[in-house]
Amino acid sequence: MARHPGRNAGKPQGAASGKPDRKPDRKPAPKDWAPTTDRSAPRPQRRTAAPASADWLWGWHAVTAALGNPMRGAPRRLVATAERAHELATRFPDLPSPEILEAADITRLLPTGAAHQGVAISAAPIEPYALADLARPAHGVLVMLDQVTDPQNVGAVFRSAAAFGARGVILQDRHAPPFTGALAKAAAGALDVTPHARVVNLARALDELEGLGWRAVGLAGDAADGLDAVLDARPVVLVVGSEGEGLRRLVSEHCNALARIPMPGGFESLNVAAAAAIALYEATRPRR
Repeated sequence: MARHPGRNAGKPQGAASGKPDRKPDRKPAPKDWAPTTDRSAPRPQRRTAAPASADWLWGWHAVTAALGNPMRGAPRRLVATAERAHELATRFPDLPSPEILEAADITRLLPTGAAHQGVAISAAPIEPYALADLARPAHGVLVMLDQVTDPQNVGAVFRSAAAFGARGVILQDRHAPPFTGALAKAAAGALDVTPHARVVNLARALDELEGLGWRAVGLAGDAADGLDAVLDARPVVLVVGSEGEGLRRLVSEHCNALARIPMPGGFESLNVAAAAAIALYEATRPRR
């Protein structure tokens, strides 16, 4: 019986068929290979966080306190929503009209996350006092911060100092944060109410204050005596250290006394701002 030719019988193979030969398999690309891109093509712009600036202050209390402080001088720039501008005109009738902006436009002027409450100001910074000018005459309470670097804590300490009528706050030049808008917002206007001094060396500053009639009491969790037993009617400098490390050795050695805040609950977890507020309350209580 004759065999029928196959379906492809008689058809030319290879190039003669009109179809190209199958190309050999390509070698796999190396692992670090990446496709080239057109670097000339425009790239989408990402919004980066604006750097915190000591010039811009925001928040109703911080801005109104700055406007009410003659040491600041005239504002470099004052922006507000229409509603806030009306409130400013009522409170400061002699103030030049602010620049009216939408809230979103004010947001774009400030660092990311700034809760401006519809008002912001670019103002001259507050100049510190000389230590002797801040401390004379010796009466009342001063607060000294030893390497407290968190702006929120420093702002809260200023707020408590203003609330309890402290004479001022003393900070170190190098180990203290600048007075940025975030710190001023945390202080809620207290930066313009409570004077401050910056010193190079806290230990030498304590010696100078002692010569001017002040008594230094350092807060230390392991002190033998409670704060209420150590304080008396003499002018006092409350010295508060950073969280975790507390007072540095040289600073504590230049204090006249060390005291602890009693915590009968047994949970010793007060941050710097809370400890300073309690100490200010205790120090401003009437004493013989």
